[in-house]
Amino acid sequence: MKNRIATLAAALAVAVAVPAPAPADSAGGPAPAPQFTLTGRGGRDVSLAQYRGQVVMINFWASWCGPCRQEMPLLESIYKRYKKLGFTLLGVNVEPDSNAADEWLKVTPVSFPILYDKDSKVSKLYEVAGMPCTVIIDRSGKLRILHRGYKPGDENEYLDSIRSLIRE
Repeated sequence: MKNRIATLAAALAVAVAVPAPAPADSAGGPAPAPQFTLTGRGGRDVSLAQYRGQVVMINFWASWCGPCRQEMPLLESIYKRYKKLGFTLLGVNVEPDSNAADEWLKVTPVSFPILYDKDSKVSKLYEVAGMPCTVIIDRSGKLRILHRGYKPGDENEYLDSIRSLIRE
């Protein structure tokens, strides 16, 4: 019985950590990314529209999520490396109370914008079903990558996508 549970858990972990196809529009091309405005750290409103013309990665995360915590320093490294090339990263915390996220960010600080989706409206727009969930949007505002979960090495897929979209 224990072996069945372990096998099922391993299969589930692999299933949720693979990229899913990004939603397509009616013509079969990439769908427009849902627009939103959220409050960021420091109380300032941040809108996806203000990053039009840049490649944007949105990472939905929670402070209680182990894979999110593992991935965050890697995301910081990606952001620092590519921000001068027309790339930005928005970390969207999905917890109803941002205090835990703020406390965790004191220990693991990041320089990219952190936004709060306390009522899950943006998470629903992007069909976030688990943590972490990462989307990458091209310069024209189209949703190009939807990645659910995280396992070591996934950052290489992010890097390949970011490099390709920056060159477009």
